Amino acid sequence: MSLVTLTTDFGTGDGYVGAMKGVILSRARAAQIVDIAHDIERHDIAAGAYCLVQAAPHFPGGTIHVAVVDPGVGTLRKPVIVDDGRHLYVGPDNGLFALVAPAPKAVYAIEAAAFRLPTVSSTFHGRDVFAAAAAALASGVPAAQAGPQVELRGRLLLGEASAARAHSTDMRIARVIYVDHFGNLITDTTPEDLPPSPRFRIGERVIDGLSTTFGDVAAGELLAYIGSGNTLEIAVREERAARILGLGRGAQIEILSS
Repeated sequence: MSLVTLTTDFGTGDGYVGAMKGVILSRARAAQIVDIAHDIERHDIAAGAYCLVQAAPHFPGGTIHVAVVDPGVGTLRKPVIVDDGRHLYVGPDNGLFALVAPAPKAVYAIEAAAFRLPTVSSTFHGRDVFAAAAAALASGVPAAQAGPQVELRGRLLLGEASAARAHSTDMRIARVIYVDHFGNLITDTTPEDLPPSPRFRIGERVIDGLSTTFGDVAAGELLAYIGSGNTLEIAVREERAARILGLGRGAQIEILSS
């Protein structure tokens, strides 16, 4: 029995996710389908990429992950299967797999008829291409039969510069890449990017050092910590930091040396 996950920005109020599941199960009846998330912000590829990297690595080897956050559906961006040596990822080549598979073992364009429905809509590749491709993989068809091997071209656009870029010897910048359900600001900066005893400046506010738990500060207070994804996060205990600070994806956090 093959395990197939679904990650989309389709929501659950329409029949789109159900249609994808129907295609998979009609072609691979023994497949087990797991929903990762369907309420990703519409067209937010970076949010989809972060959600995927949060969850996908924790699934068993051989899992097939279908991810569809695809504002460019029907354009020249390629439908692909990404093999990272442990899992297979199916979706558009638009940066969605940049975090979860930064150095893939192989990437295949989805071109073969066995990996598509007979008629392909220009606006619903989730059903007609990606679900059909997942079903083929779940039925045991090798990914290499999907089409020619290609290189991923999609890039995740997080801003003009990378994480923790130095502006001076005493100050660096982290960038917010995702705002989670709790309003926490998740950045692209890892512990290795931080100086000893760091301080964090957000507008006129300064956070001294890293906390270990939310209980380290009083309710309503700001804190910085290393989150479960091993990156710097900013939160307000029992409140939504994004709302209180007025920040979202792309916002900058100054990292200061003590």
